[in-house]
Amino acid sequence: MIRKSILAGLILCVSYLAIAQQTASLAQYMFNPLAINPAFAGANNLLSASFISRFQNIGLEGAPNTQTLSIHSPLWQKNISGGALIIRDKIGIINNTGVHAAGAYRIFFDNDGEHSLSFGMQYGLINYNANYTKLKSLNPDDPYFNTDINQTRMNIGAGAFYMNKLFFLGVSMPHMMNNVFDGQEDFATVFQSVPMLFHGGYIHVANPSIRIKPNFLVKVTDGRISDLDINCNVQLEELLWVGLSYRFPGINFLSEIKLSDQLLLGYAYGIGNSSLRGVGISTHELLLNFRFKFTKYKLTSPRYF
Repeated sequence: MIRKSILAGLILCVSYLAIAQQTASLAQYMFNPLAINPAFAGANNLLSASFISRFQNIGLEGAPNTQTLSIHSPLWQKNISGGALIIRDKIGIINNTGVHAAGAYRIFFDNDGEHSLSFGMQYGLINYNANYTKLKSLNPDDPYFNTDINQTRMNIGAGAFYMNKLFFLGVSMPHMMNNVFDGQEDFATVFQSVPMLFHGGYIHVANPSIRIKPNFLVKVTDGRISDLDINCNVQLEELLWVGLSYRFPGINFLSEIKLSDQLLLGYAYGIGNSSLRGVGISTHELLLNFRFKFTKYKLTSPRYF
């Protein structure tokens, strides 16, 4: 009973942290920037659809798992783009689901479309579903375990994204609404944070067959750095990306392979440190990306981000 109670308490604490940050943790965000910045919509001048499924801490009951589905494309004008994003986060008895529509406006600084600055916004709904009554408690009358929450709130996000042929830099606030999800008699009240994300990267052409791309992601929450990801990927023959990422408290091994001109497959394997005996620490993340190029917006060179 004591072990079950400790486990329930850990899940409850982790669940609070998950809803507080509101931004899904993805190892392969550099291959799907729309998941963190609405201004990326249409940035690569083609129709792009991506699916990511992440399973964290394999072996722990109720461990986090995340699924994202995004699609974006230029619209009737080259400098106007649109997209949609669905993110589902599940940790134990907590389900956090967001559905958003995104739009971006791009300003071009050259005729080839290689140098641009875009501004984007997203609007949608976030559903927070917490089944606290499914947790076992030593005290059946504990109000924290006798109240479920299933509420939906509006959300607005915004961002900016600058890029040229070999460099990109973005800043975004995917969740600008400081929403509150209340339980019965204000028990199990959850507050939505308003994080700011900074991300960027650079392409170094070592030779015609090898390109090196360092990336970074910084998340600032409540005036402090709450998440820092530093990684580097190497592209071989424009067919395969391999890389390594460090994000406290662990590392991720990254890969992406070009199966065809339209289909990309990515995989990430993460390992970390855990002080809990018997708790799995490995993480698996799978990415599928489909790209359909519009000939009217044909690029003079391939995109590397």
